[in-house]
Amino acid sequence: MIEKLQNNKIEISNQIHAVFQLSYAIEAKLLDTTDFPPLKRPLESYLKSDNVFFGYFESTELAGVIEIEFADKYIDINSLVVNPKFFRRGIARKLLEFIFNKFDFKLFIVETGVNNKPANELYKKLGFKEIKQWDTDFGIRKILFERRA
Repeated sequence: MIEKLQNNKIEISNQIHAVFQLSYAIEAKLLDTTDFPPLKRPLESYLKSDNVFFGYFESTELAGVIEIEFADKYIDINSLVVNPKFFRRGIARKLLEFIFNKFDFKLFIVETGVNNKPANELYKKLGFKEIKQWDTDFGIRKILFERRA
């Protein structure tokens, strides 16, 4: 089940933060880095964020989270994370498809590390096209994708 998360509530932000930490620890390994800014994101940033969070629940456990930001003419997918114990169950795909179906936007953008093969493959399967690549100040090569309706 997918539902909107009330990230301004401490107990919900704690759950969101926990899933982000577990998922991003795996992504840091995929990207072969120890300096990974998403792992440094404090709990307070979830509590105070104006972004919209949706969660995928397995029974009562938060298994995945998508964080989106509304721009003028597109949706920016800021984060898409899945608790590693729920990997390979299609949760990330379900969260993305939920966003595509729920919001009437013609353009969706997302970025990830070039070496995050599972994410790159998923985005390509769902119709995202590579726009550009660049190197970050913290040594990670990133890729920007967009999906036009």
